[in-house]
Amino acid sequence: MRVDLLTREYPPEVYGGAGVHVAELVRALRSSIDVQVRCFGEPRAEAGTFGYPTPDEFASANPALATMGVDLLMAGDVAGADLVHSHTWYANFAGFTAKRLHGVPHIVSAHSLEPLRPWKAEQLGGGYRLSSWVERAAFEDADAVIAVSEGMRRDILRAYPSIHPERVEVVYNGIDLADWAPRDDAAAVRALGVDPDRPSVVFVGRITRQKGLPYLLRAARLLPDDVQLVLCAGAPDTPEIMAEVTALVEALRAERSGVVWIDRHLPRAELTALLTAATTFVCPSIYEPLGIVNLEAMACGAPVVGTATGGIPEVVADGVTGVLVPIEQLDDGTGTPVDPDRYVADLAAALTAVVADPARAAAMGAAGRHRAEAEFGWAAIAERTLDLYTRVLER
Repeated sequence: MRVDLLTREYPPEVYGGAGVHVAELVRALRSSIDVQVRCFGEPRAEAGTFGYPTPDEFASANPALATMGVDLLMAGDVAGADLVHSHTWYANFAGFTAKRLHGVPHIVSAHSLEPLRPWKAEQLGGGYRLSSWVERAAFEDADAVIAVSEGMRRDILRAYPSIHPERVEVVYNGIDLADWAPRDDAAAVRALGVDPDRPSVVFVGRITRQKGLPYLLRAARLLPDDVQLVLCAGAPDTPEIMAEVTALVEALRAERSGVVWIDRHLPRAELTALLTAATTFVCPSIYEPLGIVNLEAMACGAPVVGTATGGIPEVVADGVTGVLVPIEQLDDGTGTPVDPDRYVADLAAALTAVVADPARAAAMGAAGRHRAEAEFGWAAIAERTLDLYTRVLER
């Protein structure tokens, strides 16, 4: 069996959870089947992996249009595959086209949904209408749709009601338990500007509306004075969200010490040391299909304080591996809290309760590591994915 896996992100160009998922899934699948990877960007040295830069003709085009240009090149090269598997709308058009061009089944993996990310119109302008059309067409036409959580499955069926429920299956994101493990390195933590002897709340994520960073920065004003807030945050979606976050960080620093903003991509050794030293990890997302960052934190032994939305409750066991923060959200697709002040207060209260009891935090962190080991290993996830490939090919 040869499967061509189509993706925007692939090492070394990985900036989000979808890219991490693809890289680990490919590594696990290649022990059983032939996987050809077709990804965006420059040519790769890895065998069976092909990079596709944006064609010169699309260099100044709307980003969504440029994406579709890359997809067409990828689709043309799929000849010879038994099945194509695309990840995110960025590669869905390639899979949609390849299915017709080469007569092979197409499976899509849903890591997020365009209807639930309307703020992307700020980033793409009219391209958001293109990305939304691509996703809808690909999902409704796919031979199978993989959701990364039960919450995501419900969202898919609500957003695209014409899809038969039997075509949507849940296969969780996973975690490499060898690479992501507790790593005690106080010197590395201090080199990042963080005091390992003080309590710390750590955030890791892109600066985008869905990650809820502005809510966290407002909640941080209510934390005890000795608590450090560590933000591993970069890759802003727009200048506007970057300006908002920058202003909030500056205002917070004017009120308290211990606000550390790391705006570069941390090597895994540094990040695992930071997560291991954290009193708690925080995921204030208002939209999160699953949240690989939560698995990474749990694998490093950090408890997780996360919003009770999307797939987060399927990862974080409330009161066992962390704390879920309740949220009531608008029905307009933005995920915006109905009462933002209440959500900010509840987030601050949950964080304060965890950092105030280090022994309980450590116990929840240990339980999180155990849960990651028991339920989110890549071998099991690859096996479930391969089983779906087989069933689709047998239809």
